[in-house]
Amino acid sequence: MSGLKCHMSMPMAVGVMLVGVPYSISLAAQWLYGWPNKPGYKKYMEALKPRRIYCLTRAVLETLKYLQYGRLYFQWKSWYQNDENRKHYEKGITFGRRGNKLDLYHRPNVGKSKDVPAPLVVFIYGGAWGSGDRSIYCLLAMRMAEELGATVICPDYCTYPKTNVLGMIQDIADCLLWAQESGSKFNLDKDNIVLIGHSAGAHLSALTTLFLIDARDELFIEAGKQNGLTLAIRGIIGLSGVYNIMDHYEHEQKRAVEYVSTMHKSMNGVENFPYYSPTHVLKQLSQDKLSRVPPFALLHGIDDIIVPVESSTKFSDLLNSLSIKVSLYLLPRVDHTEIVTDLMASDRHFYHPIYSCVKQEYRKLLEVC
Repeated sequence: MSGLKCHMSMPMAVGVMLVGVPYSISLAAQWLYGWPNKPGYKKYMEALKPRRIYCLTRAVLETLKYLQYGRLYFQWKSWYQNDENRKHYEKGITFGRRGNKLDLYHRPNVGKSKDVPAPLVVFIYGGAWGSGDRSIYCLLAMRMAEELGATVICPDYCTYPKTNVLGMIQDIADCLLWAQESGSKFNLDKDNIVLIGHSAGAHLSALTTLFLIDARDELFIEAGKQNGLTLAIRGIIGLSGVYNIMDHYEHEQKRAVEYVSTMHKSMNGVENFPYYSPTHVLKQLSQDKLSRVPPFALLHGIDDIIVPVESSTKFSDLLNSLSIKVSLYLLPRVDHTEIVTDLMASDRHFYHPIYSCVKQEYRKLLEVC
């Protein structure tokens, strides 16, 4: 009798592993983050399709690899909460129409005259347009200030559901405007700004710049000030960025995460994808406005499964076709997270290779001016 129980328990255990666990994980994810956009009961039928269940479960389980960054989490958490480190940066400065906060990391003074304004880097973090916090990137911003010899600003911006992508762009434009208006107070070279963004942050960096060049009324910034910001932006360095929203949505569909993702929600629906795609906006600009688009440097990890490398290669091809300066770096064995987390500490595996590319492009961008 006991042998029969053992014999029957094995198939049951296999069934639980292959069916029960995946269905539980995926249904929990959809319950928390969003059901398929289908009417009535059809949303549940779509949610229960085997392909969606297993693809979504795989995507959820892939997030477990973030546990490897536990040590790094405690490092930045401890550093940011330690008041002794306040000598390196100004914390929690209010800016913009929504009262967001930014941190400003000082350029190291070694070999630098205090009378010479520091070039400015604005780092825009990612988070799928729905999450993120400036404190997470304190070690990155400090290292970036050291490596580039620049003042680094890391601003918070409102994310979904508090606002949509247009609101995020407004927040980033407000940060740039604050930097120009506060240049003398913090000894910033307000006319030499380089934007560096990761993932959704790279998308927002590119889109904000293009909206400024196009003098969009929806930014609610005077045309003269928009023009001044456009002239001050010397270039954009994108790390594993999203540049064509429709292409990325199709990639999300392949991974069965398009409904739990905040992307289409933050864009106010699929119908607005072209409006919020740097690729589409570029194609709509006049030749005069295209001539004002700053150079781009695109870095992308070949092992990235969150944002495929084709996002950067296709955008590079488009920029080249429009005679806009662009450099493209495809980094072997680097994934979507490592391209930013490995910039936080010099003992990280890809710290030096990535910074080597970033520093090379950063110097080129400043030489353009």
